[in-house]
Amino acid sequence: MTTDQEPPQYAVARLRRALAEDPRTAEQGVRVDLRGEQVYLSGDVASEERKHKLDQVVHDIAANLTVHNDVRVVEAKAPVGREELR
Repeated sequence: MTTDQEPPQYAVARLRRALAEDPRTAEQGVRVDLRGEQVYLSGDVASEERKHKLDQVVHDIAANLTVHNDVRVVEAKAPVGREELR
């Protein structure tokens, strides 16, 4: 949980670490911004399920924060055909 005495940069670092180390998410490319009691998540993930799990992890770590999840779901598909290099 975040406390009033904890500097914002420490709270952000703790949330980023949780998102990277938690097996539900294992995300290093998600940006975390903290503004008062609001946390903003941005970046890209591979599935809608992963996006929702980001909310769960943040809530587990800092239930007192309001989460704004602006993460985009970007599907990674196999290439369709050959790529021509010239």
